[in-house]
Amino acid sequence: MRLRTLTLAAASGTALLAAGLLPAHASAASESVREGTVSAADLLAKVTSCSQISNGKYKTDDETSATVPVCGKNGAVFWKADMDIDCDGQRTANCNEDRDPWYQDDTAFHQSDGKPLNAETLPYVVVPSTSSIWNYANAGIKGGGVVAVIYNNKVEYAVVGDTGPSKIIGEASYATAKALGIDPDPETGGAESGVTYILFKNSKVSPIESHSAAVSLGDQLAKQFIANN
Repeated sequence: MRLRTLTLAAASGTALLAAGLLPAHASAASESVREGTVSAADLLAKVTSCSQISNGKYKTDDETSATVPVCGKNGAVFWKADMDIDCDGQRTANCNEDRDPWYQDDTAFHQSDGKPLNAETLPYVVVPSTSSIWNYANAGIKGGGVVAVIYNNKVEYAVVGDTGPSKIIGEASYATAKALGIDPDPETGGAESGVTYILFKNSKVSPIESHSAAVSLGDQLAKQFIANN
């Protein structure tokens, strides 16, 4: 887990603007990709309003003001924020001290073999550490819980894999960003806004490192979420 500055966020914005210059067919092709059978539009239609359950709001980066609440729904919690890139955990070609100035060789939650998670290959989401603002565990969110991450009309299923600063929200693994078409570079990548995170309560993928299991369970929970909200 790391803290991004506004300078890096600005660099990310430049990259995103550049991405906007891609040919229309490239954008359309990427938007047609989704995991599971539930569309991004159907999920987003259920999170248009916020019933705030956090005691306060979170910052998206260290130097920004606190504007993001955690919202409650039947069977889930959600927030809308940016996406910073978490490269913590196992050392890989793209996640290491040389590529990520904030790199740490551990994650809050571990694989079934006891090793840290692999940010380069496993889609996972970072939740804020427990504070007076919000306690994720009390809300039914646990390590290995399923998260539907939505960006640019695409849905990617991830797991709760790491914890971060107690006052900052909006971060996911290298693999999550890459799958959603977001620049996954841990230093200059990410998305400045437009990312929705829906965390399904009392869910747990087993083993936590199985992305296919997360997709299967996530699709099931997403259908229940739509039916119950």
